[in-house]
Amino acid sequence: MMTSVPPTPGVAPFGSLPDGRAVEAVVIARGPMWARVLTLGAILHELRLEGVEHSPALGSPELGLYAGPLRYFGAIVGPVANRIGGACARIAGEEHHFPANEGGRTTLHGGPEGTHAQIWRVQSLDPSAVTLTLALPDGLGGFPGNRHVSARYALTEDGAMELTIEAESDAPTLLNFAHHGFWNLDGTPTIAGHRLRIAADRYLPVDEHLIPIDGPAPVADTPFDFRAGRVLDPAHDVRLDHNFCLAGERRDITRACELTGASGLCMAIDTTEPGLQVYDSARGPEPPLPGHDGRLLGRFCGLALEPQAWPDAPNHPGFPSICFGPGERYRQLSRFSFSRV
Repeated sequence: MMTSVPPTPGVAPFGSLPDGRAVEAVVIARGPMWARVLTLGAILHELRLEGVEHSPALGSPELGLYAGPLRYFGAIVGPVANRIGGACARIAGEEHHFPANEGGRTTLHGGPEGTHAQIWRVQSLDPSAVTLTLALPDGLGGFPGNRHVSARYALTEDGAMELTIEAESDAPTLLNFAHHGFWNLDGTPTIAGHRLRIAADRYLPVDEHLIPIDGPAPVADTPFDFRAGRVLDPAHDVRLDHNFCLAGERRDITRACELTGASGLCMAIDTTEPGLQVYDSARGPEPPLPGHDGRLLGRFCGLALEPQAWPDAPNHPGFPSICFGPGERYRQLSRFSFSRV
């Protein structure tokens, strides 16, 4: 039986942010799995599996924290996930400047008004799936185009969660979304003991500001080689906040990575995206903050596994393009499946 009794599927008030905006929670359920999604940032707030005493997707019962230190936990980040170097890029031949919300040097996850900070609208709901939509006006965060975005969370018959993100714009713009979930399969204070395998033979080296400094480099003979799988040891491992190059362009949905906890719970991620950003939460909350089930969220509390395009793409002509114009539709499909080993 489930250790957390699933609430009745549907929409309910969840609370108000410090600025007064109301947030709703949407519960979906199917068989041995249920999930709670917030209208703030289309956040996957909680995911529950039969026989598992904790939510593998990290989050907090305290809504106010999502307006501060937990702003990216479980959110859909965009319109451009990851970093834009120098907080500027050329779009259709014209230079655009964006808020430099990371150290005054880079634009991170679309800036302070990115999709993580917006209230999405519940467009459709059935017991096992919800679609949320968001309208981003022309010029918000410096990005051109009136953009319409949708995110659909669906629990499948075979016990997986599928996330489909779609978007379109009425003017040339940049689109690169990512689900910024933090995962801990053991319910332990840190990710130590988890085994990570990544289906990538190349990664992007970065500078001190985490901006790619060159084209893809081989992972062979480096600490970034996870092709055969490796147990994580945050106290001694190289810091991880890097893009792993799965492919040179979007493709049919394909295996990206597998994460296995010491408990034997395994999560596999398949995606259409050409990159997977992996972040070890080394800069996690200090002091730790309250999470689900009385657990604390601190440094190395979870592993962020973010299917997306490559970072700073518009400033690297050889990277997969994130430029979209009128009549073009952005679509990402990522699938999160769970098993026991």
